[in-house]
Amino acid sequence: MAARLGELHLSSVPIALERLEFFARAGILIVAVRLAPQLLLLQQQVSAAAALCGFTPETRPYQAHITLARSKGKGRELTELKAKIHRQPAFSSYLAEDFLLYESFLGPTGSRYEVRKRFPLQCR
Repeated sequence: MAARLGELHLSSVPIALERLEFFARAGILIVAVRLAPQLLLLQQQVSAAAALCGFTPETRPYQAHITLARSKGKGRELTELKAKIHRQPAFSSYLAEDFLLYESFLGPTGSRYEVRKRFPLQCR
């Protein structure tokens, strides 16, 4: 997988954080990311590289986001947090100059993630 991802040569990706959202059923708090053309191209090329390595492509529409918090069980804590947020925060934007390949390890207390490789994006 890392070798395929190393073959990608894409430009830096502008990341514009938009708004807080909750995936209530999953008990997840996220911040949505604006889907810039460069981000969509990166997602498509990473998915294509993964498919060449035998990974099944995701069928759901791509929803760019950053996970901020997860809640176990029914997510009551996040429901309470959501009730306390009365207005959306103002987020800043930045330029992503690389992307990372993570490996996840499932355990009794949840998942643990380790960075396997960092891939630079071309500054333009």
